[in-house]
Amino acid sequence: MGLTMKEKKAVTKEQAKRYRRASRKEKGVMLNEFTALTGYNRTYASYVLSRHGREVKGVPGKVFVGEFRKKHTRKRESYYGMDVKKELIKIWEIMDYICGKRLAPVMSELVPKLIEHGELDISDEIKEKLLQISAPTIDRILKEERKKYQVKGRSGTKPGTLLKKQIPIRTYAQWNENKVGFVEIDLVGHEGGNPRGEFVQSLDVTDIATCWTEVQAVRNKAQSRVFEALKIIEDRMPFELLGIDSDNGSEFINYQLIKYCENNSITFTRSRTGKKNDNCYIEQKNYSVVRRAVGYARYDTDKELRILNELYELLRLYINYFQPVMKCVGKTREGGKVKRIYDKARTPYRRMLESEHLQESTKEELKRVYESLNPAELKRQITKIQNKLVRAKTRTSKTG
Repeated sequence: MGLTMKEKKAVTKEQAKRYRRASRKEKGVMLNEFTALTGYNRTYASYVLSRHGREVKGVPGKVFVGEFRKKHTRKRESYYGMDVKKELIKIWEIMDYICGKRLAPVMSELVPKLIEHGELDISDEIKEKLLQISAPTIDRILKEERKKYQVKGRSGTKPGTLLKKQIPIRTYAQWNENKVGFVEIDLVGHEGGNPRGEFVQSLDVTDIATCWTEVQAVRNKAQSRVFEALKIIEDRMPFELLGIDSDNGSEFINYQLIKYCENNSITFTRSRTGKKNDNCYIEQKNYSVVRRAVGYARYDTDKELRILNELYELLRLYINYFQPVMKCVGKTREGGKVKRIYDKARTPYRRMLESEHLQESTKEELKRVYESLNPAELKRQITKIQNKLVRAKTRTSKTG
């Protein structure tokens, strides 16, 4: 068994002075013994013995002594100092604590917009640094801050590959997830762990091509209420509804919705029973949009229903215009591992502007709305309504 590092250091210290005083022949003998003892090669052994403990005169009046394997870390001033970190944290909070990979691509348009609305008061130097900061640097700077806030961004729902092997009910156009207008829909129940009785449901609708998301709360899962909420969302969407993909719940698979799709030439498909990955886009939004905004509490009163829809009116603007999304565009297999490839993070609003399927008048209207919005103010209003929802829930619990 070889020497430990501590023992090697002791042997080096003992032999270094003798080695430097020895003749060339004696040094050869010492190197043979030293390499056999430590396992070093002769070149490294000679380097260590000749420099350990050696006095080097530098600054007048000072002598430096070399020490075996002592690490000297070079200190340098951080390019992104505390002034940049302070502003980055502020932006990160406004953007709902998203990761660097999603935040970095939108900094070029986000920073000027926040300055325009008076949310950031920064020098040109700090602005320039914020505009050029990379995703890994953002995550590194915010590492300790993320731990402090204990921000969680993981979902129990695991999005997977979209499968279009469902049973089509009526098909009027070939299903095309790259064209704006083909959506997945689902209900998010707010039963709070108690499925008894009646409780509020949130109808979640997501466009697959752009990830544009709309949410509307309904009193229960009744077919008529869900259909009414879907109509409200359709009127609010900035594009024509071309296809709907749902699960097999009776709130969706019913005569009223099927007839509506037939009359309006809307492609209607349904997923396979028990296969949530068939609806991977909407399953992911159920968490990232609905659950992150309102949590897992039970909401079952008319007041809570009104507050939820008040919240969703603002949330749709914040999510669609300012929350960047990364889409999986491919997969490669390396041995037993599957590596997913994602595109550059962009907001649903930017993806809409890039689409060749939208009319210019629609894009101009989207731009007009975007110019009127302040993401920081939206975030404050959303937080205010969330607190209002918590207070309403607390009073309901006490009276109940």
